Amino acid sequence: MANSIPKKNSFFGGAAILTAGIIIVKLIGALYKIPLGNIISDTAFADFNTAYYIYSLLIIISTGGLPVALSKMVSEANALGRGNQVKKTFHLALIAFCTLGVICCLVMFLFPNQLAALMNNSHSAPSILALAPALFFICPMSALRGYFQGHSLMTPTAVSQIIEALCKLVIGLALAAFLVSNGAEDSYAAAGAIFGVSVGCALGALYMYFCYRRQRQAIPVSNDRPTRSKEILSTLIKLAVPITLASSVIAIANLLDTSITFGQLQDAAGFTEDQARALKGVYDKALTLYNLPSAFMTPLTISVIPAVSAARAVKNHRLGAQVSETALRTTALIAIPAGVGLSVLGEPIIRLLYPTTDVELAGWMLSVLGIASIFVCFMLICNSILQAHHMVAIPMVTTIIGCVSKVILTFFLVGNPGLNIRGGSISTLVCFGLIAVMDLIIIKFALPRSLSYIRAFLKPVVSAAIMGLATWAVYGLVSRLFTSEAGELSGTGNALATLVAIGVGVIIYFVLILVTHAISREDLTLMPKGDKIAKLLRIR
Repeated sequence: MANSIPKKNSFFGGAAILTAGIIIVKLIGALYKIPLGNIISDTAFADFNTAYYIYSLLIIISTGGLPVALSKMVSEANALGRGNQVKKTFHLALIAFCTLGVICCLVMFLFPNQLAALMNNSHSAPSILALAPALFFICPMSALRGYFQGHSLMTPTAVSQIIEALCKLVIGLALAAFLVSNGAEDSYAAAGAIFGVSVGCALGALYMYFCYRRQRQAIPVSNDRPTRSKEILSTLIKLAVPITLASSVIAIANLLDTSITFGQLQDAAGFTEDQARALKGVYDKALTLYNLPSAFMTPLTISVIPAVSAARAVKNHRLGAQVSETALRTTALIAIPAGVGLSVLGEPIIRLLYPTTDVELAGWMLSVLGIASIFVCFMLICNSILQAHHMVAIPMVTTIIGCVSKVILTFFLVGNPGLNIRGGSISTLVCFGLIAVMDLIIIKFALPRSLSYIRAFLKPVVSAAIMGLATWAVYGLVSRLFTSEAGELSGTGNALATLVAIGVGVIIYFVLILVTHAISREDLTLMPKGDKIAKLLRIR
């Protein structure tokens, strides 16, 4: 039938491999940063992350929208059987990518001290230098990823991402451990840890090149006449620039936020540069855990856009609103308990994973950031819903408003001696809370069919609140069993109490969402194997 809507989880067909790859990469990233935080000091961890923020912005500038634009152009030309157009588009894009990669690589390679000074952290220069080669390799690799995605071939991209992550894990941790054990300075230990990223990008690019050589031989000969180079480049730029601008907002905010944090800790709060580095390192360790819940939003954000777009194409606004509401409820079911868990068990989790850091300070910040992580997840899914309804400019506007508020709040709160680095977690909470609330209000009033937020959020919120109270109580009871007469809790005792509390919390939450019917078959169909899961759990 012409107006039939494809089954929602069928949209995972083209993206399933890529989604699985992204989740694996995120998990490897967690396995990398958590032990890394115990190998290198807090100051070295701050140096590492300072360089990474610079690198992240330059990646977006050099590759932000081009892979998407390239994949779109390749896909369109491929669908029309224009093989020569595909080849010419890719070759021009590859030249553009490589040019940008060389420029950005030279910026980091030639001016590491100047970039470190701009960030108010002079010790981050070795890490900036160690990351420079990564920019050279990631640009052609991004071009190759766009090329393969344009042919609907997701496996090369997923495998290259896993290669990158594994190199970062194995080589980065090995170099960091070697340098620390040989008494290297903190800044050089951080550089060793981050050099694994450069090696990973080089090997990932090499793998993509061999995939391209194999795939190129299978392309049939075509007789089409390709478009002029000027027109191809013009189209690439027109498609890429808006995406790059939208993607760069948060990266720029993170860069400014880091520079302001170091500056205010030293100038207003009165800390030395080394003390500021140590405090920022503690904050970055809390940030590592705060980023985990949003990693699991990828399947939802990938599936929502085509599902809503398909409903809109046949003017079925009711189905479009239904899919959007289901996506929001599914996000609530995942994000709210994860954020509540991080908030309630902030200090115990830090003590378990980063016992050598300032546990009390990092735990306080993780408790605040746990709530912030909920809003980050809602921001991501709201962006997908708005984009699916052709409101592509709104997410950029709301993100700019939120990020500007973050930078301003960071300046005043971190500069307050009573708060200092704690102000960073508060500004993060306000930033993403503001973005998520604005997005939700816009979605409520701008969609053709209204959504019920009570239906979407009430049961997950109540279930997560009960789970949070139970988790807090269980941790308190179990930890008392391992607390000495002097009032000290052993590391083993904290680990057992934390794991038991998490286990009990998961069971209680799972039972509550089933008893309250907070999750439905429609919610599960947005997920891979959703129908089978619904049948197994007897959910109708």
